[in-house]
Amino acid sequence: MTDLKALETDLLSQIAKAPDGAVLDEIRVSALGKKGVISLQMKTLGKMSPQERKEMGPALNNLKNVIGAAIEEKKTALEEATLEARLATEKIDVTLPVRDIKRGKIHPVTQVMEEMTAIFSAMGFDVAEGPDIEDDFHNFTALNFPPDHPAREMHDTFFLEPREGEDRKVLRTHTSPVQIRTMMNQKPPIRIIIPGRTFRCDSDQTHTPMFHQVEGLVIDKTSHMGHLKGTLEAFIKTFFEIDNLETRFRPHFFPFTEPSAEMDVRYERVGNEVRIGQGDQWMEILGCGMVHPNVLKNCGLDPDEYQGFAWGMGVDRLAMLKYGIPDLRDFFAADFRWLEHYGFDANDQPNLATGLSG
Repeated sequence: MTDLKALETDLLSQIAKAPDGAVLDEIRVSALGKKGVISLQMKTLGKMSPQERKEMGPALNNLKNVIGAAIEEKKTALEEATLEARLATEKIDVTLPVRDIKRGKIHPVTQVMEEMTAIFSAMGFDVAEGPDIEDDFHNFTALNFPPDHPAREMHDTFFLEPREGEDRKVLRTHTSPVQIRTMMNQKPPIRIIIPGRTFRCDSDQTHTPMFHQVEGLVIDKTSHMGHLKGTLEAFIKTFFEIDNLETRFRPHFFPFTEPSAEMDVRYERVGNEVRIGQGDQWMEILGCGMVHPNVLKNCGLDPDEYQGFAWGMGVDRLAMLKYGIPDLRDFFAADFRWLEHYGFDANDQPNLATGLSG
């Protein structure tokens, strides 16, 4: 027993004097390792008499526990001391002036939304917003979608689990529900644009489950297809900053407009580059049309008294075309290097006086 007490005193002294974790680990191995002094003492129990084993067994276990606890305590103390030393030497004086710090960049989606807002604001449009989570009426029914329309299917739309006693909600598939909300709560004349996030089950190089749209709506007593065409041609020429940009309108179908059309712009592809405003090919750029009489009725407006037009376009896609961004998925990858390359200076606010894109 005297030898065990002396061994305990010696080991505790070594542990207390350990200057760092490496030395402490060496002490642990020499005491508790397979060939450590305490482990070797434990192996001698088998050669002892029952009476000796009865005395030495508990004593050795107690020694093992005492040394193990002392090592853990010392390890914690050393780690805390190391952390304190780092905190003392790695201070930052926040009162010093900033030097060589890269400024953040404006995301291309934000930039393009600001550009669109600047253009349409100059035309007299207000900005309207609405919720990302919608009900069936505002997202589908009021917009003249029939009950069996493919957009209502689960494979195309994100539906949410309904709460008890409530109809199921949907992540809006377009910003058109804001048109409905505006017509139901505001007396014409109405002239708004609606930027915002939209959601659909789709993902590839040119589609993502969450994307951005800007829609527009005009409701009054005199608007017609000619006004729609003039508005969109003026917008697209200003947005791409090409005065002689050639466009065309093709008949199309949308449940919420009649007549409906798609607007194309002339372009050509040179290698991987898409050049808007030149070449012999046509690219669809947006959808539009005169507001369907059923939509007006659903919003409490008399289609014999009021009429108007609407359109919708993808913000992300227009950003890709204007600024040569090849993959839509990179917009949402949170890669700072990508943003450093494609981003915009925060001080260059889009305006029609000095130019949209700086």
